Amino acid sequence: MKIIRDFSLIETKTSASIGFFDGVHLGHRYLISRLKKYAQKSKLKTAIITFSVHPQKILKKKCHIFLLNTFKEKIKQLSSTGIDYCYIIKFTKPFSETTAKDFIQRTLYKQLQVRELLVGYDNKFGRGRISGYKQYVEYGKICGIKVRQIKKLPEKNIYSSSTAIRKLLLKGKVEEAAHRLAYNYYLNGRVIKGNQLGRIIEFPTANISVLNKEKIIPCEGVYASYIFIDNKKYIGMTYIGKRPTICFGQEKRIETNIFNFNKIIYGKKIQIEFILFIRHNIKFDNLQELKKQLEKDKEKIKKLLQCNK
Repeated sequence: MKIIRDFSLIETKTSASIGFFDGVHLGHRYLISRLKKYAQKSKLKTAIITFSVHPQKILKKKCHIFLLNTFKEKIKQLSSTGIDYCYIIKFTKPFSETTAKDFIQRTLYKQLQVRELLVGYDNKFGRGRISGYKQYVEYGKICGIKVRQIKKLPEKNIYSSSTAIRKLLLKGKVEEAAHRLAYNYYLNGRVIKGNQLGRIIEFPTANISVLNKEKIIPCEGVYASYIFIDNKKYIGMTYIGKRPTICFGQEKRIETNIFNFNKIIYGKKIQIEFILFIRHNIKFDNLQELKKQLEKDKEKIKKLLQCNK
């Protein structure tokens, strides 16, 4: 997939779709699969038109949208779909005033050389988002873009929205989120020094500082997880929460106990994949009670992940 930010030299005519594509989930992948089929019939290249920053963050100063992907992660996921081009539009407030008609006829047709446009059933763009599919078809006819629309899928279908997946993660339903994403949800971070109390109870943890603060953090609790360090995969359990048993403060921590691992990894980059939710956050009477529960958690995770191999 070729990434293009400068639209001045585009000559290739394409079949395209536009959207933010956070998560590049199964719903997005279904749309992209249809896009590729239409493009093949029309003998056109395929293109995804997207933005590096969520439009709402530009339009609303106090908007806090937690994302499923960083921009780099989104590009990586889009690349896996077999799309030919990815056009990155710089979304600004002046750009947001562009009408749907001007966007279709000037930006899509003249600048990006789009000749077919595939939109989602609820996709709206242009100033005020007041135009819809019927208007897009008319605007396209005037300049020479054929506009198609993906119909809404039945509720029983697993295809989902980015918003729905975020809600699943906030409930700890990481396995269901993975089904809808087509991959395990993950966080990238760096290992930092903690209080080192895990060593006292023989459960040393890697304390994680998440690299991108805009990514959504799953709900508090213990998770079975895969851990990647220096391109090597490990099994472990990841804790998210304020550690009520220890009570050092109200700061939420992300800590991972890596099974059968004793290397010093401070400062290392680490990736945590959330596989299964094990239990909610619990306050124990003392560290020994905590240790007993962690031993149970570890055995449960080892059995579960062994079955998933």
